Amino acid sequence: MATIITMPRLSDTMTEGTVAIWLKKVGDTIKEGDILAEIETDKATMEFESFNSGVLLHIGIEAGQTAPIDSLLAIIGKEGEDISSLISNTSNSKSKEEKVEVKEDVAQPTTQNLQPITLPAGVKVITMPRLSDTMTTGTVASWLKKVGDAVKEGDILAEIETDKATMEFESFNEGTLLYIGIQEGESAPVDSVLAIIGPAGTDITGIAENYSKGGEASAVAKTETPAPVASSQPDQETTTSDNGRIFASPLAKQIAKDKGISLSQVKGSGENGRIVKSDVENFTASSSQQQTVIPSAVEGTLPTTQNLQPKTIIAGEVVTEEIKNSQMRKIIAKRLAESLFTAPHYNLTIEVSMDEAMKSRAMINSVPDTKVSFNDMVIKACAMALKKHPKINSQWKEDAITINHHVNIGVAVAVEDGLVVPVLRFTDAMSLSQIGESVRDLAGRAKTKKLLPNEMEGSTFTVSNLGMFGIVEFNSIINQPNSAILSVGAIIEKPVVKNGQIVVGNTMMLSLACDHRTIDGATGAQFLQTLKMFIENPVTMLA
Repeated sequence: MATIITMPRLSDTMTEGTVAIWLKKVGDTIKEGDILAEIETDKATMEFESFNSGVLLHIGIEAGQTAPIDSLLAIIGKEGEDISSLISNTSNSKSKEEKVEVKEDVAQPTTQNLQPITLPAGVKVITMPRLSDTMTTGTVASWLKKVGDAVKEGDILAEIETDKATMEFESFNEGTLLYIGIQEGESAPVDSVLAIIGPAGTDITGIAENYSKGGEASAVAKTETPAPVASSQPDQETTTSDNGRIFASPLAKQIAKDKGISLSQVKGSGENGRIVKSDVENFTASSSQQQTVIPSAVEGTLPTTQNLQPKTIIAGEVVTEEIKNSQMRKIIAKRLAESLFTAPHYNLTIEVSMDEAMKSRAMINSVPDTKVSFNDMVIKACAMALKKHPKINSQWKEDAITINHHVNIGVAVAVEDGLVVPVLRFTDAMSLSQIGESVRDLAGRAKTKKLLPNEMEGSTFTVSNLGMFGIVEFNSIINQPNSAILSVGAIIEKPVVKNGQIVVGNTMMLSLACDHRTIDGATGAQFLQTLKMFIENPVTMLA
């Protein structure tokens, strides 16, 4: 069924938006996460991301046109789908709304008798933002400002935990932080009063309470926050010598910010000159960069930051402790349960010799400024094996099986509150050193909760490694909509038989969990054989 996309509210003061440019045209195939258009608000020009997949069937606001928020922006659906009724209904609804507004104006005297509270000059009510497409409530992880602090436009007010990640929330206003409505650790629905900003010393008595009770019925202006786009912050915008804007993807902006790079010096290779991740990475490639490095003995990508301390108890005493479920934990529980009970799982296990891999890794890491882990080698081998066995790189749908010919490998990373899966896009085109660099960057930012939602979307296959904990073999639950996940165990030194002789060797267990709806046993077994060949003969991955 077709989905109507409306003009989003991309800033707290935005009432209308202008489509600066469309990056897709009618008839184009749209994937979740694709950038549909660039929209100019009253504060910045921002990328607008699609949260739906399908075909772009209709554009309601042409490039250069301005329209109020919630106006029909586009319609996405199945190719050839009849959307005439949707367009007609949208137009009719608009007409009805206008009539209702006129009727309400006529009846206004009865409302005026309520004498609603008005906002003092310069005061802004900030509400809980919607920072992801599935977010309904948010949790304040930490406040970076306290009541009484001066706030500038662009300052980070707080870190807010969504169902997907913890994101920095930026202020679009200047003034003094007069009120905090949601304390650290507390959760509240989207649009709840988060904070109030205004001139120092302003009396805000009753504003938060009346806003909560009266909402839009009171005269307190509803100050909404950004709609779900690729980032809660606008794209970095600079000016060139000819006063033209420079556009960068949210990920490119974040990388540039982390590395202290001015985007005005970077040439964009994306659509319409947009600066993308690879542009910033290629521009800054140097030996002087410092990155977060994961220990590389029996490397995995599951750094843990669990900090629960053991409780001192008296013998014979019954002691319990309740830990409030975070949004991340709730979503993990929901999705893993859905995966396990909807996809018929089965597991295939194979033992791999790691002797040659250990020699090859030692040689690779002898090159200055090069750092490759065993997990990086497994990821590279998976990417190459998936190209030879595309049925593993698939997704189940009720009416068809989608075979992905691009390879985006998700890497499971343990964080304090659970598990996140950042994605290496087009992994098959990456070298071992590029994989290593990207994994260290993603895992490091995962631990500090700096990953963007779009960096955890779009995987076609997943790798999970518990080898650093000494786990020899385990089975994982499939990260849907993937059809398979590889579980990587520890490298173990033990007696093995080679050429009829018992010698000391190093081996590693790999377990592949498959969705039987898409992958037959023989297909999974053939994939593991190919994977084994690549890992045991690393030179073949360099050919």
